Amino acid sequence: MNKDWSYVTKITENKPITVIKVKTDDNITIEGQFELPPIAQLSQDDQVFVAVFVKSHGSIKEMEKHFGISYPTVKSRLNRIGSQLDFVEVETTVERVGVLEKLERGEISVDDAITELKKGKNHD
Repeated sequence: MNKDWSYVTKITENKPITVIKVKTDDNITIEGQFELPPIAQLSQDDQVFVAVFVKSHGSIKEMEKHFGISYPTVKSRLNRIGSQLDFVEVETTVERVGVLEKLERGEISVDDAITELKKGKNHD
């Protein structure tokens, strides 16, 4: 009987696991100790959250609607999940993201955002 990852996540209660044996559909078996990819190490809820984010083309507004949560809650959860996915380096600093978020919310003008981004670039 084939089981999906939600079954594995449920029985391991989100504890770290190591894969010992892998078998392909054409009966090739590989044995050893393999870590799951970082995305598969996320909780099932976080995996669903990431999948919805990708399917909604990264639209935070769609995430707000789908999950019935606020913009800051979506951003907070994405930041938390992102911190668990350290296999990808992102050059955008937290300060730059903060400036862009303020601009998106209309809290600062485009000129102010450009000034802030240039100022931050001198500190990198």
